[in-house]
Amino acid sequence: MIQSRFRGRSEHTLDEKGRLNFPSRFREVLRQYESETLMIAPWGRLHLRVYPLSGWEILENKLLTEGREEKDIDRFVRYMVGGVNESALDKQGRILLSQSLRQDAGLRKDVVLIGMLDWIEIWDKESWIRENEATGEGFDGFRESLSRLGIF
Repeated sequence: MIQSRFRGRSEHTLDEKGRLNFPSRFREVLRQYESETLMIAPWGRLHLRVYPLSGWEILENKLLTEGREEKDIDRFVRYMVGGVNESALDKQGRILLSQSLRQDAGLRKDVVLIGMLDWIEIWDKESWIRENEATGEGFDGFRESLSRLGIF
């Protein structure tokens, strides 16, 4: 049973080939999965989502079963599943972000990685700053949802 999760955030710089240093704490979590393969998918135009292969397969299975009943799900599948790239860590602990993925998410040189428990998000640093500030300013808006979960 997997116990560790992807947590925290870190700032990085993409090299000229689009390689990204994958934080060691994220590599440690990834080692708990049966495969060190990562699936990197566009998530709208704001960021990328990075899933361990087994997490990606869970998402695909939900789309194949429960998703068939949802309106316009084919468009979502076409965009996300059609745009996914498989990646593995190189010997230096980096992943490669293809030009198309970088372009889809508006990634330039400076990026932020965010641990989201079961997946990781990769944001352009400037976009992340704007999103994070807006979230902080609207934090009280989470009160009701967090209360229902018994967190607040």
